[in-house]
Amino acid sequence: MPERPIDEGLEASTNRWMMAGLILMVLFVVAFPLYRYFEPANRDEARAEHLVSLAEHGESLFVITCAPCHGDQGLGGIAPALNSQQFLTAANDSQISSLIEVGVPGTAMAAWSLDYGGPLTLEDVNAITTYLRSLEETAPDNPDWLNPLG
Repeated sequence: MPERPIDEGLEASTNRWMMAGLILMVLFVVAFPLYRYFEPANRDEARAEHLVSLAEHGESLFVITCAPCHGDQGLGGIAPALNSQQFLTAANDSQISSLIEVGVPGTAMAAWSLDYGGPLTLEDVNAITTYLRSLEETAPDNPDWLNPLG
């Protein structure tokens, strides 16, 4: 088989592309540790912003759907106080969400989740739960939180 002549232009172009690829690979190798260093802080900041936004949405939903029974800021009304150290330390987020979603059988607390015939989406339930959890740091000591005022 006859040998083909070497195309100098093709050879130079191939070498340039290989050098560009090598430089790009080196840049990625240098950039990855920087990304790994800065990204956790960015994620933490984004998560905190998301929780604030979710709590604000939850507060507006709470005022409309929960405050008529549980009182302003959840301090109690014709239903138990939810803004209470005792309630917020005893119940985890999953339990709070479940109470909102399914309700409490045998009481006036109806199911609020769309899945159980209520008007709230799971995102809405999560927002209300996040709002209630945001009250925990300043929640009043209320050992009688379970007894409605009305």
